[in-house]
Amino acid sequence: MILRHSSLLLLLLSNTTAFAPPGGGGTTFTTSHIPSHKSSTRDMVAASAAADMDMSNRIETTSTDDNNSDTATKVGVLLLNLGGPETGDDVEGFLYNLFADPDIIRLPAPLSPLQSILAYGISKSRSPKSRAAYESIGGGSPILKYSNAQARLIEETLHRKYDLKAKCYVGMRYWHPFTEDALEEIVKDEINALVIVPLYPQFSISTSGSSLRVLQEEFVSKRVNINLNTRSLRAGSIGRATSPAWPNSSIGNLNVLQEDKHVLFSAHGVPKSYIDAGDPYQEQIQKCVDAIGEQLPLENDRIHLSYQSRVGPIEWLRPYTDDVLPDLGQKGIKNLVVVPISFVSEHIETLEEIDIEYRELAEENGISNWRRCPALNTDEGFIEDMADLVMDALSEPATTVTEACVANNCEIETQPFDERMGMVTSLETNTAINREDKSNDEKDDVKSMITAELLNGRLAMMGVAGTMLLELLNGKSLLRLFGMM
Repeated sequence: MILRHSSLLLLLLSNTTAFAPPGGGGTTFTTSHIPSHKSSTRDMVAASAAADMDMSNRIETTSTDDNNSDTATKVGVLLLNLGGPETGDDVEGFLYNLFADPDIIRLPAPLSPLQSILAYGISKSRSPKSRAAYESIGGGSPILKYSNAQARLIEETLHRKYDLKAKCYVGMRYWHPFTEDALEEIVKDEINALVIVPLYPQFSISTSGSSLRVLQEEFVSKRVNINLNTRSLRAGSIGRATSPAWPNSSIGNLNVLQEDKHVLFSAHGVPKSYIDAGDPYQEQIQKCVDAIGEQLPLENDRIHLSYQSRVGPIEWLRPYTDDVLPDLGQKGIKNLVVVPISFVSEHIETLEEIDIEYRELAEENGISNWRRCPALNTDEGFIEDMADLVMDALSEPATTVTEACVANNCEIETQPFDERMGMVTSLETNTAINREDKSNDEKDDVKSMITAELLNGRLAMMGVAGTMLLELLNGKSLLRLFGMM
């Protein structure tokens, strides 16, 4: 992979006052607490201050010999990924978790309490079609199988290459084993140095960012009783080395084809509004494609990029894969190699969407010789690359997880919705009610008025959410749906 996991967020978690990487000599690295003025996203640092305070009181920069360490270092590696349903019965629950994530569907702030209602409606309506798609690839997603295999191979590579005995854990965002499940295992195993690796090749707030947000919220909520230091590669950073997986795989498939060969890089799409708001995903995808393209025996006009997997009526990153394939066919292109540039494991988007839906579309439009590069999966070069990145993290200074969130623009909501919106909904604490100059009757009138306003406001929000749900499910506005425009 050309970008050496450019979105890779490497977090170092330690219970010890200092950490010396294996074979790293006598120098140890720690960091002090990150002050709250660093925050760039709402009240994230303030919300995390309590979680960080105990840690910061005990951590100081120091240098010591490995043999003098009071606590033996137990290294863990946490691999974060999307997750997927393992059986057909899991599909609806998986979809609910997916669409209940505010990083996937961003509702206007006043409607955020209705996220779960929207997720319920979408998961109910989409689950039959999604279940059929999973049935077409064997009944469930293989993403956990591949993630577990990657974890074991990274363990073996760290031991073989660096003489480091580390244990790898897998935490999924939307299905079992969840991130919190993995953290419970990490605490149970008394891991005191943890490198966290999101398995997303390019950074997006909806992928790596969402996984990081959930991780931080686990610590903010104090569900995990462990001291946390973090080390992060900022989104968009370019690694030192490259993995030969994509170029070699692409060239191998190109060699099978006849003349007039083309390559299509198909990346998972995100809403265009995310890019407009500063998400680096599109830029990182383009850099990755450009770097791989330089190693292919093709002219630039034979290398194409498109985006797949869009949901709903809003605009996503263009061009769409299902638009590009007919266009290539109309241009007389017969030989095409497809590269799933944003996936490190086979799952529904590669095995069903690309291999079945897009291949059928391509053949309908005259692209007769179709080949698809496999996802990186357990590619030897990719695994070596991941092991190297783990060691890089262990030999670098640490920062807090709060700083990692800020650096990657991951917003964390720890306040109740009413407080975030500046609304005082408690009748017991409302100053308009508790003013001493008001009689009991007047106070009762104020209570009734506030209760009515809250009820009316919530009913209005439900109406707007219902409208949005209908538009999302039908792919058009209600005005168009009822023939009014």
